[in-house]
Amino acid sequence: MPFGKYTITLQDVAYQLGLPIVGQYVTGCLMEFEQYIEGGRPVWMWFQELLGVLPHANCIDKFTMRCSWMQDTFGEIPDGTDDATIRRYAWAYIVMLLETLLFGDKSGTHLHIQWLPYVAKLEDMNGYSWGLTALS
Repeated sequence: MPFGKYTITLQDVAYQLGLPIVGQYVTGCLMEFEQYIEGGRPVWMWFQELLGVLPHANCIDKFTMRCSWMQDTFGEIPDGTDDATIRRYAWAYIVMLLETLLFGDKSGTHLHIQWLPYVAKLEDMNGYSWGLTALS
């Protein structure tokens, strides 16, 4: 490769970010979102069931919500919380990490809920090729 030019490879992503590069593809269109939800409930209803709270109407824009709402709502775990609440905070934290650090958009003010089906089953997250998704 000529001096001064560099191409990021899948190996670079795996090494520098520590993300798995082997596994199921991270894919899916939000129009198919209901297939990931048992019973085919609407997306925001499922969001409320998973996280226990729904953003205010002025914080929602189709399939995104304001980062500030997520930070204000899930910024700090209250003392003495039960395991279910800790799991909700973990889901919210991972969604914020995915959207802001790995797959952020140019706005930087909104979080997309497209990652929710992957985060909903924390035990399966390591089975996805996150490195390939980050590279693409």
